[in-house]
Amino acid sequence: MAADVSMENGIFLSPAPRAVDKPAATPNVLEVVFGSLLIKPWYPSFYPEELVGRKVERLYVCQWCFKYTKELTGFIKHLRACLLRSTEPPGNHVYTSNGYSLYEIDGEKNKLYAQNLCLFAKLFLDTKSVFYDVTTFLYYLLIAHNPTPSIPNTQLDDDAPVGQNQVVGFFSKEKMSWDNNNLACILVFPPWQKQGLGQILMGASYEMSKREGRLGGPEKPLSDLGHLAYVHYWSQTLARTLLSCPSKKTLTVHDLGQKTFIVPDDILATLQAMDVLEHKKRGGAEAVINKAKVRAWVEKHKVDLRSPVDSEAFALRDRSRSESAE
Repeated sequence: MAADVSMENGIFLSPAPRAVDKPAATPNVLEVVFGSLLIKPWYPSFYPEELVGRKVERLYVCQWCFKYTKELTGFIKHLRACLLRSTEPPGNHVYTSNGYSLYEIDGEKNKLYAQNLCLFAKLFLDTKSVFYDVTTFLYYLLIAHNPTPSIPNTQLDDDAPVGQNQVVGFFSKEKMSWDNNNLACILVFPPWQKQGLGQILMGASYEMSKREGRLGGPEKPLSDLGHLAYVHYWSQTLARTLLSCPSKKTLTVHDLGQKTFIVPDDILATLQAMDVLEHKKRGGAEAVINKAKVRAWVEKHKVDLRSPVDSEAFALRDRSRSESAE
């Protein structure tokens, strides 16, 4: 999800993707210290001017609770006393597998935490607007139990460890979406990009759709990079589903939707992008999928057909039952 990265004086540099015909917005935070990492923001955020000023050279953000300050002394004192330093994040644990966990945060019940998370995320998001009203959203935090930045030697102090149980990304979701969107905003923080973590977040959003029994997808329009990431996820998911079915079994787009919970429009667009459709009528269909082309596509792109998430590792509560009980 990131552009190419480079190192310069120990700062984690990951150039922000920019549209050719769109001027870049100037960040109002020039550097952000996140735990022991020094990161170069891409875009301006909505940090209150009365606390950080109109532009700040360096902002300090807690890696556990996302509280912020422009004062180093106050930052150090907070890190030593942060209540989340040695505990789990707020909210409900919903998933753990292969060194990663997901926690569900209710924006209404954990308002300050969600607001601070959104303010930090906006430093690396251009197309999504983050507001202080977070009460209508759920946030799913991706926790790395043994976090390793994508680029080595990016810490302010090489002897300072990156904290255990580090939040490395998240996605948000509207509690009530009239369009059945299963994801509103997604971000893997720059130090942990290019590790396949975005695929875990996408896979989790679709697993939740499956458990809710509703076909869904991300809020649209997608950014250019967001579209590429989703086509990657959709392609792998469809290839895995198609190749796991018996050779003589007939699958319609509706069948693929019921198996993957990807909406039909995204299925068709992805199959066309994979170039695995043959436009010939068979059994009333206008086009058929060439399974040999699917195998060739997998081999050409060296695709790992394993799911990015373990469906058996979810511990999601039945939301409809819990809400009715309340």
